[in-house]
Amino acid sequence: MPRSQRRTTRAVTTPVLHPHAAGVDVGATELYVCVPLDRDPQPIRRFGTFTEDLRAVATWLTQCGVTTVVMESTGVYWIPLYQILETRGVEVCLVNARHVKNVPGRKTDVQDCQWLQYLHSVGLLRGSFRPPETVCAVRSLLRHRDTLVQLAATHTQHIQKALTQMNLQLHHVLSDITGVTGLAILDAILAGERDPQVLARHRDRRIKASRETIAKALVGDYRPEHLFTLRQSLVSYRHYQQLIGACDGEVQALLGDFASQVDPAVHPLPPPTKARRKPRGLPAAPGFDLRTELYRILGTDLTQVPGLQTPTVHTLFAELGADLSPFPSGAHFASWLGLCPDNRISGGKVLSVQTRRVKHRVAQALRLAAQSLFRSQSVLGGFFRRMRAKLGAPKAITTTAHKLARIIYHLVTTRQPYDESRLAAAEADHRRRTESRLRSQARALGFQLVPAPVQSVS
Repeated sequence: MPRSQRRTTRAVTTPVLHPHAAGVDVGATELYVCVPLDRDPQPIRRFGTFTEDLRAVATWLTQCGVTTVVMESTGVYWIPLYQILETRGVEVCLVNARHVKNVPGRKTDVQDCQWLQYLHSVGLLRGSFRPPETVCAVRSLLRHRDTLVQLAATHTQHIQKALTQMNLQLHHVLSDITGVTGLAILDAILAGERDPQVLARHRDRRIKASRETIAKALVGDYRPEHLFTLRQSLVSYRHYQQLIGACDGEVQALLGDFASQVDPAVHPLPPPTKARRKPRGLPAAPGFDLRTELYRILGTDLTQVPGLQTPTVHTLFAELGADLSPFPSGAHFASWLGLCPDNRISGGKVLSVQTRRVKHRVAQALRLAAQSLFRSQSVLGGFFRRMRAKLGAPKAITTTAHKLARIIYHLVTTRQPYDESRLAAAEADHRRRTESRLRSQARALGFQLVPAPVQSVS
């Protein structure tokens, strides 16, 4: 029998890359932990989720000689155990739950922790990206602040509903009911003033609507029950504004502990690309100079990139930090955000090229930034409009967000300022190719492409 046709009876074994690995199945009320079989007579144990139980898990893993632990990132139940194990010096590998559920048949917590321990021991799991603890602290506060902003917006809607029920059309006359003029008029109404002419005197000089128009909008039916609702909604709105201000102060204190990549006194912050108006309604950015703080920490001013404003850069820093070295390249960074095609090929046939469904705050922020480039006269704005005409709006947003992600990766990793000349060169090259194609098409149809004369501006 030829050697190529001989059968082998030797079992194929997967090499163990992490012999000191353990697996944890995390739940809301209980944990199941699995260690290697030779480490304890009872290698699988069940623990509670109280703090003393989590400390007992860390102690038992240390006694068993475990140096690395794998767990799924489901909800927020994994955070307390992650922090305790990290303080004990145990390396924690946090994995996506979807990556370990591809094989059916393990529908119990005991089998889940065993499966996690086996996959991690043979090196088949890849840990998720998690920024340092200092960045996680800023991220927690920023996410909490977003919740406070949403709750304050809800009470703003309650104010508008109370005004509508009393047929006071103030919120249709003023662009911001919670501005200087709006709050002054609301305070006067709740103080007992009912004369429209007197209420209209609180009009700020910057308001476009005239005093007569505001007076007409303040003629209505002042019902006690709606005034009560209006009072409580206004008190709640101001309460959340105070909470947002306190959250901003805490964020400012945390940002002061980060190392400086550049000294704003030596290398001043570049001037803003354009005058940015304060967003209507609730404040989108903290009350302190957040742009300078982010410039000091990141070492580059990302707001120079078209479409990126200070709140967007703040979200990027709070979710990722200032170190993007875990991503080998900008392409890996964009792929991690789900901003590139996910090619699925089987049998030489392309089944799908759609992007992965990734729910990430950074990807969402970049998509919003890309969408804001629709009327921008920058090179990125022209790129977005060209992709929109070619691919449609949804794909153009993703394509432009992908380009923004690669630009951000380059600027953060190199600490260089944004230079639009590189994009302008690519845009000029695209224009030359388009012109060459049009000339060829015109020549094939028997026409000659003649450039239009440049009109002089008098």
